[in-house]
Amino acid sequence: MSQNRVLLLGLDFGSTTSSALIVSAVMAADGITSTKFGALQLIYRANPVFTPFADEHINANEIVKLIQTWLTKSKIKVADLFSASAIITGLAAQKANVEIIRQRIVKQIPSISIVAADDPHLESWLAFMGSCAALSRFHGETPILNLDIGGGTTNSALGENGNVLATGCHFIGARHFQFVPGSYQLRGISKYGKTLLENFTIKKTVGDTLNAIECARIIEFYIQALVAIVQNNQLFFESPITSMHLQAAWSMPPRAIPKITFSGGVGEIVYQLAAGTTTPTTTYFGDFGIDLAQAIVASPVLSAHLKTHVPENLGRATVFGLALNSTEISGSSIYLPNPNLLPLHDMPILAKLPFDAPIEAWRQALRLASTRENGACLQITQANIGLQQIRAFAQMFAKEILASHIIKPLVLLIEGNLGKTLGNYITNWGNLGIQLIVIDEIATRDAHFVNLSTLQQGVVPISFYGMY
Repeated sequence: MSQNRVLLLGLDFGSTTSSALIVSAVMAADGITSTKFGALQLIYRANPVFTPFADEHINANEIVKLIQTWLTKSKIKVADLFSASAIITGLAAQKANVEIIRQRIVKQIPSISIVAADDPHLESWLAFMGSCAALSRFHGETPILNLDIGGGTTNSALGENGNVLATGCHFIGARHFQFVPGSYQLRGISKYGKTLLENFTIKKTVGDTLNAIECARIIEFYIQALVAIVQNNQLFFESPITSMHLQAAWSMPPRAIPKITFSGGVGEIVYQLAAGTTTPTTTYFGDFGIDLAQAIVASPVLSAHLKTHVPENLGRATVFGLALNSTEISGSSIYLPNPNLLPLHDMPILAKLPFDAPIEAWRQALRLASTRENGACLQITQANIGLQQIRAFAQMFAKEILASHIIKPLVLLIEGNLGKTLGNYITNWGNLGIQLIVIDEIATRDAHFVNLSTLQQGVVPISFYGMY
């Protein structure tokens, strides 16, 4: 088995803090063409810093400086990275200049895959995989529900034996109310926080100070919401005030009676409290993080498994999951006659069809692809197919591509080891005059978009997002 060690970067910009992680992994050839990551080693882990904001916007210049600082401290150059992924989460993802941030980061790291977490299911999946995937596999058939609680959102994910079964997201977090550190004097309130104050007829605004009773009412609401998530109580989120805190629908399988774990900034404090470790003082981080963690530890329902089921990565779960699980590797028999077409960002997966799908289904998918200015992607969900079937499919597909007048890159993702063969048959060995890319050895994922990085060591790193 041949082995090559590569570097993977993960960046996480959240409502409260931002962090970075670099790991090395062995890229091992598993069989003839399939390649997998293994033998992971932590190279660099940045201490979380406050996400830089200016006038309610993410500060683009400071984000760029922050990334450069992390790269400098890690002694890693952009050219050394095999893959890089970034996620903008929670309230940070709702700021008006997220697209500017995306453009600035891509300019700094051209091959990076960036997701703004209007994709809460992906964030929930990443947090589970980064926090407690190993714990879940260790406990086998025991369902584990991970609550990743940050500044703006709580991302829930139910998993069993390392596989995520259900995901959801709620606007429950520590930073909907921002305080002068060491006090409860308000210096910022999110729209969700303002609605909550109105619901409780608390007539306080920026500059005012919340009293103990008012703080308790807010924290009690959050705890009730978290308990409703854990108990799969969907009725709780049907009132006007609770429904606005629901970002992505959440429902567990009826049979699931899960063990509960926590991650994210609040989750990290929860486990510090459970272990008797000294925690920062009141509103040290300028939000409700410590108060919320204390209330979780005091809740019989939420604290039931704090001592028995402790995840391996607490506060940095999303960035761990991002670095280690957001990227897959193509096979080595891909069809890529022009490597300069890569990287390709935000390629929509317009259809997932088997080889033997009706011609009209393929025709409709290609019509959609022809309307995309920057190209599109189709996923073939059938791994095993004979040579005669490949030839028949290729002949049909080539005819329909020409009829659709597609001029931008068209990417086919397939599960089997067929990339080069299928691409050559479709294009008649490069004579069809189309920009076709066939990436093989890629398992089907429930996602809407895909990013393709540049060709490296004969393979292409692939990142999925827009999960459902």
